[in-house]
Amino acid sequence: MKLVGVSGTLAGDKTAKAVYDVLANAKLIDKSVETELIDLRDYDISFADGSPLAYFDDDTWPVADKIMAADCLVFGTPIYQASIAGVLKNLLDHFPDYAFKNKVTGIVSTGLSEKHFLVTEYQLKPVLSYFKGLVPSENVFVQNDCFDLETGEITDNLVMKRLRNLAEEILFLQASINERKK
Repeated sequence: MKLVGVSGTLAGDKTAKAVYDVLANAKLIDKSVETELIDLRDYDISFADGSPLAYFDDDTWPVADKIMAADCLVFGTPIYQASIAGVLKNLLDHFPDYAFKNKVTGIVSTGLSEKHFLVTEYQLKPVLSYFKGLVPSENVFVQNDCFDLETGEITDNLVMKRLRNLAEEILFLQASINERKK
């Protein structure tokens, strides 16, 4: 099983760290799981203009191909101005409407204020559902003060437990889907 994590931001390390922690937990739970982190800071993704993916000669097609080839996914986004990051929404705009069929699509978000914890429920979850992704119930919001300022590590034990629970749920649900498809 291949679990791909997408850190959907061009700034900061917190979102990438939170997504990475879900991937690391998945490896601890099941050593046979392959993981890959796609950090959008490392890629040049074209502005979605309705053109087919094959028309883009930058990183757009290779990144989309890695995501569509994954068995399951975890998407991370910071919350800016009560919204998901534009770079993540732009990436998602490149996909066909069946892109995540039979895939579990977990969500991790980071933000300054606890007031933003429902943004992904109202903005990202419907988009992932539109793409036929199964969104688990254990999605995680990580408030910025849960990160150590010097090391960037998550220091809140409850958040770390919730990230592990998300990894467990993603793997369990995806294994169930894969078993049903046999």
